[in-house]
Amino acid sequence: MVSERGLQVLRAIVQDYVDTREPVGSKAIVDRHQFGVSAATIRNDMALLEDEELIIAPHTSSGRVPTDKGYRVFVDHLADVRPLTSAQRSAIGAFLEDTGDLDDLLVRTVRTLTRLTGQVAIVQYPSFARANVSHVEVVHLGGTRVVIIVVTDTGRVSQRVAFLATEPSAEEAQQLKLAMAALLTGKSVRDGAAAIARILEEEAPAPREENRRIVLRAIGEELDEFRSDRMVMAGSATLARREADFRGSIYPLLEAIEEQVTLLRLMGEMVADDRGLATSIGRENEPFGLAEASVVAGDYDAGGSQARVGVLGPTRMDYPTNLAAVRAVAHYLTRLLEEDEKSR
Repeated sequence: MVSERGLQVLRAIVQDYVDTREPVGSKAIVDRHQFGVSAATIRNDMALLEDEELIIAPHTSSGRVPTDKGYRVFVDHLADVRPLTSAQRSAIGAFLEDTGDLDDLLVRTVRTLTRLTGQVAIVQYPSFARANVSHVEVVHLGGTRVVIIVVTDTGRVSQRVAFLATEPSAEEAQQLKLAMAALLTGKSVRDGAAAIARILEEEAPAPREENRRIVLRAIGEELDEFRSDRMVMAGSATLARREADFRGSIYPLLEAIEEQVTLLRLMGEMVADDRGLATSIGRENEPFGLAEASVVAGDYDAGGSQARVGVLGPTRMDYPTNLAAVRAVAHYLTRLLEEDEKSR
């Protein structure tokens, strides 16, 4: 068990180490923090923290630095997440207002978050498997080209160009549009994708139906995209600038960023607290090959579907500030998506 003063000493060590990147000694703690006790008393508290494996001496006769376990105890005992400054809140609002579609909003979200934290920012797309298709459009662009537009009731919009087998007449183009609308409008994304899959599997290909099958395949691929887990990231270059904060190579982090699947699994398995915030620190990420990184994440809502936004960086990060930034951005993102839903 760690005493209350021991927790305060641990907090001082974490804060000073994050600020200075230098091991923290008892004299520095006495000089920088108002404990009202001698350096000898602080040294005794530090020895107890070391016994609990919360801090460690990186070199003989040096100060101490937090361990992954120490960071975990520090985060778990945060009395509250410090609020962002009014300037920071204004910056979030200014950058996220007047966005276009969901893709644009999520790109702006990660850019905002990496500016606030200096870390790699991550946001998951909500899963739209339960969303309903509200509109389908097939527009003939001339020749064999058509543009296919699919809209869901959660605001997700997909637009792609497809090339038909033969140039459609005006009547055929109109029939394609009406047929797709009748098949999909009002259906969930999941059910719509399943209906298309059944048609493509059960119907025998016929030359005169090839244009219809091309449109069905294109829409089916878009609906599969709606259901798939995806994320947007920004700030990968910050890892190179912070390479000194990693004991080993940053290659596993770069690989995880490129592959995304690992980060999606990790974000999905993190357990949020009652504030909707979750952290995964250092060795807790070992099963994902990210033992030298920490992830801070927060939940946001999108039309009844929940996803996460967060930051990835070294274990030596400013957890209170990053948690506050993630929470603020998650709340703002939820509000914008709620307002967008009400306006439709």
